Amino acid sequence: MEGLKVSKSKLTVYLHPSKSKQVSESVLRELSSMLFTFSDTFDGVVLAYNVKSLDPCSKIIPGITPYFGVKLKVDLLLFSPTPDTFLEGKVLKVTPESIHAVVLGFSSVVITDKEIRDEFIYRKKRGKDTFVSKLNKRHVIKVGAMIRFSVKSFDEEILHVYGSPIPDNTGSMHWLDKNLEDDSHTDRSAKKRGSEEQPIMLEQDAVDGESLTLESVQKLKKSKRHKIREES
Repeated sequence: MEGLKVSKSKLTVYLHPSKSKQVSESVLRELSSMLFTFSDTFDGVVLAYNVKSLDPCSKIIPGITPYFGVKLKVDLLLFSPTPDTFLEGKVLKVTPESIHAVVLGFSSVVITDKEIRDEFIYRKKRGKDTFVSKLNKRHVIKVGAMIRFSVKSFDEEILHVYGSPIPDNTGSMHWLDKNLEDDSHTDRSAKKRGSEEQPIMLEQDAVDGESLTLESVQKLKKSKRHKIREES
């Protein structure tokens, strides 16, 4: 899935003097407060962190309360969807006007009917709301299904994604994955048949650079044997 990246960063965490005896725990607590919030500094939602190193030498910050800064190196996993990237999410709700899903368990997705390609039509299937493809009735978007969609925009404040399954490579992931496997198998079979049907080029039996099939080679060999018998 696109929209994920790792940022290798150097940070300075400022701690209250009362935390001087619990520096490591306090640093981790400060980093945890950044989780699942959008950071302008890193241009993404912080999903996870991994502290690589922590400088034991702290710097006192002058002021009424002498905070001290702790320098550290940390790897941050960021969720940063941009327009036209592709995400995957689980469908939570389907209505005639929209599809609602969730990405990575925290970011809500809204797909309006204007952003659903014409191939899909809304239908009640066994009492459940679905969008079914007119080209293949097995391509169904329903509650509980995983879907792939392109990003239209991302609201950084409420962490909402506005998506669209208009591109051809979007829709139900179950159907897309199976369809891609079938297409790949068909391509391999076609290539195999093509190689079997191609005439085999035998350098020793080629005449004037023309390729000979096995059948023509066998006929040529029989003709040679027949000539040898006549000469003898």
